[in-house]
Amino acid sequence: MALFGTDIEKKVKHEASTHEEQWQNAGKKEGVEIWRIEQFKVVPVPLTKYGQFYNGDSYIVLRTHALPNNNFTYDIHFWLGEYTTQDEAGTAAYKTVELDDFFHGAPVQHREVSHHESESFLSYFTPPGIRRLEGGVESGFNYIKPQEYQPRLLQVKSQGRNVDVNEVPLERDSLNSGDIFILDLGLHLIQWVGSKASAIERGKAAQVSHAINDDDRAGKAKIDVHSEGDKDLEEFWSYLKGGEGPVKTADEGNQKSRGLLEDMAVRRLFRVSSDNNHKVNFSQIADGSVSASMFDSNDAFVYDAGCEVFVWVGKNANLTEKRAAMQFALDYMNQYNRPKWLPITKVNEGAQNDPTRQYLN
Repeated sequence: MALFGTDIEKKVKHEASTHEEQWQNAGKKEGVEIWRIEQFKVVPVPLTKYGQFYNGDSYIVLRTHALPNNNFTYDIHFWLGEYTTQDEAGTAAYKTVELDDFFHGAPVQHREVSHHESESFLSYFTPPGIRRLEGGVESGFNYIKPQEYQPRLLQVKSQGRNVDVNEVPLERDSLNSGDIFILDLGLHLIQWVGSKASAIERGKAAQVSHAINDDDRAGKAKIDVHSEGDKDLEEFWSYLKGGEGPVKTADEGNQKSRGLLEDMAVRRLFRVSSDNNHKVNFSQIADGSVSASMFDSNDAFVYDAGCEVFVWVGKNANLTEKRAAMQFALDYMNQYNRPKWLPITKVNEGAQNDPTRQYLN
């Protein structure tokens, strides 16, 4: 116990992390690297599949950014699908910590939840953006088979500078005039363009269709583009439950889209500190306005910035505080009824890519 938090412990943890084969060449150059958790193992995702995330799986994404002095900064995201199993999510979280140890604690860690990813995470995949697909791979306790080359309907919706691509139910009720939908029939892609779809969405949808064809179908798929109201769409309607008929308006379609939090002005800061008996205290120190001067190197903090929750660890925080901070963040979200899908980011004091700075007064 006396070695906890010392340089010896850090070296031991670093040595343990080097036993993971996948980390040996990670972070050697600028860019994005992705691994999927398969049967408790870290498996690299092929470059041609970057941006595709199955809702039954968990992933680890490493973003490496080169600095002018030939050093690097790192962001590690573990992405949890809506239907990922507990064993996959747990393995992703454990391996994220392990990868962080491999880089001696330098990276910023992020938890991402399907459909509610942070803007920084989404920015890694433009163009053409990420595709959230149903299914997954075999896990330790469950089996979900990807529905590859089975008919599926993808919704293309712009979210600011990014684009969301989600698999939606294969039915007319999924359509709306404000978005674009791609009916994927394997070697035939039918793109249905809503009458109110924006020019940005039209361009992104074309990128998505061509990415599917180039990456998944070896360029052999036929791509047809049709506008809402076209009469020669018998094949398109035949695959949708409910068949041809009226669709939702653009406004009705936006009611179900991923939006911002109702109160984006939330600013709350909590201190995580412990006494000589290792009793941990969690106390609120600010509400409404948070400045950099409120953070103390001797403690850890939980900072709710409205659209994201941060776990900030001071460089002199002890091991008890470091371990307790993330759990207090989760407890805080439950106690204050914050959405469970809010991104949580763990950052160490002094990190060059500290994302909390943009939310300070």
